[in-house]
Formats: sequence, structure tokens, C-alpha cells
Amino acid sequence: MAPLSQYLMADRAAEIKLARSAAPAAISDHATVLVLEAHGYVTAVKGTNGYVCMVDRSWSSQLDAPTFWDPKLRGPTCFNPPAARSVLPITFKRTTLALGGQSREEIKKEMAAAFNAGQLPALEPGAMSYMMSKQGFLDDQAGHWMPHLMFYTAGNVNWGADLAGSPVMLNTQFRDGPYPINVLMITVGKWSDGTAAPAM
Repeated sequence: MAPLSQYLMADRAAEIKLARSAAPAAISDHATVLVLEAHGYVTAVKGTNGYVCMVDRSWSSQLDAPTFWDPKLRGPTCFNPPAARSVLPITFKRTTLALGGQSREEIKKEMAAAFNAGQLPALEPGAMSYMMSKQGFLDDQAGHWMPHLMFYTAGNVNWGADLAGSPVMLNTQFRDGPYPINVLMITVGKWSDGTAAPAM
């Protein structure tokens, strides 16, 4: 892990703005907004529509990802209400462990123990999130990548992801943990501000 200061954003207003850029303003302007502090995410703005927007950090990646501790990663994400209740707690738990100085292997063991003990909620039907920010940075290779929607489904659900010609891609974010969750991604043609995105 890099020094903590590299993961934090000193400008709180800038982090709020970046978090809100994950989804169209009609959603994010009324969402709860979280910011990262030294011990975890805290509420910076209380919303009214049940959505929660935040800027994901690198430890939400797959545990064996080379970017797992990359302090440059900023992934603006806006969770709909079912995802805020049932997927976001996974991020909260991982963040607590990462900021507490746990290694990747320790995080994996702790997350498995929490899931098996029923300390993490079951996935709710209809859980999804927006990742449509033009300002996000996922890694040196992907950069801003593409605006997309993420759908969280049971692990045995198959939408034809990654098949030839399919617009659905499988994100392996949870493949190294005990969570029976698939993350299915579909790119969209516009960034959250309504401007056109480059073609895939």
C-alpha cells in the first residue's frame, strides 16, 4: 500500500464533484455522496433518491489485480438503491481492512469470514450502478475507459457475456471472493454530461 495521503483527495468539493460525475445529473444531483477519509467513507451530502455516489479506490479491484494498491485509481460510481444496500457494504468492508493495514491475503480471509458469518447482506434483485464519468481513471492501460452500466446478478446468471458480438462484458471484480455475484457491464454511447463517448 502507498502512503494513505495518496489515496485521499485533499479537496472535498472536488471529490464530491467527481463522485457525482458517475451518473447523469438527474440522478446524481439528488444522491447521497460519500468521500474517503482516513478510516473509511463518510457521508458528505445526504441525498433524497436512495442512490449513493462515491469514488472507488483500487482495493475494490480483484485481489490479484496488479493495480490493487494503485493510488492513482479513481472510479466514480453511483449505486442505485438495491446496490447501495447490498453491494456497497462490500466496498465499505474492504476499505476498512485496506486502511487498517491488512495485506491482500488478509483482506481475502477477512472478507470470506464476514460473508460466511452472514455479516454482509445478500444481493438484492435489480442492483446496478452507473460508471459514466469522463473524469474517472481506472488504470494506466484503460485510462478513462468507456461510460458503462454495471449490473450485479447471482453468480449462476448468464447474459451471454463475452460471447462474439455480445454487448455484455463480465467484470471479474468478485471472482476472487466468496460472494456469489457476477458483475455484467454494458457500455453506453454518452458520458454522464451528455457528450458523445468514443466508439469501442
